[in-house]
Amino acid sequence: MFKHPSLPSAFLALALFALTSCSRGVRPFDERVREALKDRLQQYDVKGASAAVVLPDGSIHRVCAGLSHDTVAMQPHMLFAAGSITKNFVATLTLQLVEEGVLSLDDPLHKWYPSIPNVDSTITIRQMLGHTSGIFMFWENQKLWDDLIQYRDSVFTPPVVLTYLKGPHFAPGKGFRYSNTNYLLLAGIITRATGSSLSAQLRQRFWRPLGLSNVYLSMEEDIPKDQLAHVWGDNFEKGGSVRDLTFLPRASHESITYGSSGVFVTPEDLALWCHSLFSGNILTKTSLDQMLGFNPAAESSWCEGYGLGVFLFNTSIANGERAYGHGGGNIGTSAYMAYLPDYGVSITVMINVMHGKCPDRMLEDIVEIVTDHLRQEKQ
Repeated sequence: MFKHPSLPSAFLALALFALTSCSRGVRPFDERVREALKDRLQQYDVKGASAAVVLPDGSIHRVCAGLSHDTVAMQPHMLFAAGSITKNFVATLTLQLVEEGVLSLDDPLHKWYPSIPNVDSTITIRQMLGHTSGIFMFWENQKLWDDLIQYRDSVFTPPVVLTYLKGPHFAPGKGFRYSNTNYLLLAGIITRATGSSLSAQLRQRFWRPLGLSNVYLSMEEDIPKDQLAHVWGDNFEKGGSVRDLTFLPRASHESITYGSSGVFVTPEDLALWCHSLFSGNILTKTSLDQMLGFNPAAESSWCEGYGLGVFLFNTSIANGERAYGHGGGNIGTSAYMAYLPDYGVSITVMINVMHGKCPDRMLEDIVEIVTDHLRQEKQ
């Protein structure tokens, strides 16, 4: 399944190398990143941030700034909701099933699902992965928002979520429109095709082989509460005050985004995932090339194109460098996962509030620090 069976032990050795390097006083790079995080926290009035960087030599740098809650400092072992970065995991799993012949990218939806109101049954897996299906984005139905806020303790199963769909945005393959509904359906296809749960497949195929011990899928796995970074926000209440949302009811929100969100992870494990995937250690070259086939129709302020579960960052966020990966937001969390192919570097940054500009600028800062550091090393 993987090109390097010894990868987990290699990652462990690299992690030990990074820790011993810190103990020997190799601090300038980490300090620059930490100061950049602190500056942005202050600028945008955000409580805390956690970042991880995997450099070309394999060294892992874990850097935190600010607070989780009260006087508790942010720590590298703390978990964050990755939000829509979950789509990258689901896309990778889908492509791996394609490699095994279990699925085809050209499989129509009707092969795996009975008829769904307001959904064209000829939509293909490829179109769902790349958001070119035209399927209505369930978030855009205000009734859904009203219900999930009113019934926060309730679990919204996929069949229930699908009842909120309206007519498609366009015919299959005739445009681009980001839609969580695509990945809700893909998660259902995965469970039907494997006869297993999404969390079991992710753990069996990815987390265990890669030695990633701090990754969990909400709604299907218990997330260690004592490991959570505390998150802050108004809980989607108009005029609501900013408060600690960490342990407030959120079953409706977590269940409604099944497949499109839901993964909780540390920045370090997310960076290791990013590095392994985009270095070519999980998918075949053919699959990875298909994943990275960016559709320019997705161009926006945050990306220049969308592939299959991955986007090409707008260079204004990546300090002018080519970078791809994914972003995500959830209740009280914003996150980025980025890979710089010209440098062989992976970067993750996560903050404990849902905020637009703060993570953008943090990623931009870290890219600048990383590239400057690598240029200095060459001199």
